[in-house]
Amino acid sequence: MKKLALLLAAWALAWAAEDYPAALARLETALTSDPDSLRHASEYRQLVIQAKEYDRCLKFFEKLVAEHPQSANAYLNYGFAYVDKIPVAGSITQVILANTALTQFTRAVEIQPSWIAYYTRGNAYLYWPKIFNRTKLGVTDLEAAMKIQKEQPKRTYHVRTFIALGEGYWKLDELAKAKAVWNEGLKEFPDNSMLKVLRSKEGDELKTLIEDHLDPNKRVDTDLKEIWSEP
Repeated sequence: MKKLALLLAAWALAWAAEDYPAALARLETALTSDPDSLRHASEYRQLVIQAKEYDRCLKFFEKLVAEHPQSANAYLNYGFAYVDKIPVAGSITQVILANTALTQFTRAVEIQPSWIAYYTRGNAYLYWPKIFNRTKLGVTDLEAAMKIQKEQPKRTYHVRTFIALGEGYWKLDELAKAKAVWNEGLKEFPDNSMLKVLRSKEGDELKTLIEDHLDPNKRVDTDLKEIWSEP
């Protein structure tokens, strides 16, 4: 543990100095020792985005899951690594990356069917155009995530399920269900700005808002600090 703490301290110093090669190498060593760490993996991927070392990241996680095939969080972050690369890829490659990310998210669900695994895969399905018929799969996952979170202590990040599930219902043309879940979310999280905006829009304005929110060409925030930092 002391060695790991020293390693992480050295990584932080390297990141602050923008010595990306050193920082990446130290975080890779930390993850090799603790492959199921959400924190180390999330921080590693955020550094990868800054350094634009997407291929290095994918190769690292490919090796990590091969060495730790029962690590759900390693697979989860492997999927996120593909998502992180999407904004800098061409349109055809974006589809391949998104599909491969789903493969890793599915493996995470199979190993450990947790809130974060179901939410992540469910939310990812929503970014696919309707023609691919994946929205229903996303809604099913998000309903599973909602069921899990209702059995757990309330967390700030649980608001994401209310937002995404409502968007999924909207994509399925089930507007009444969408509004109901957003209203339920506002009861739990009355100060959430996204829920407020979703409930304030109708018709074309709501369509524009959701399509902009689920635009696959925009970078998705895959920083998990809200999850690993909350007790």
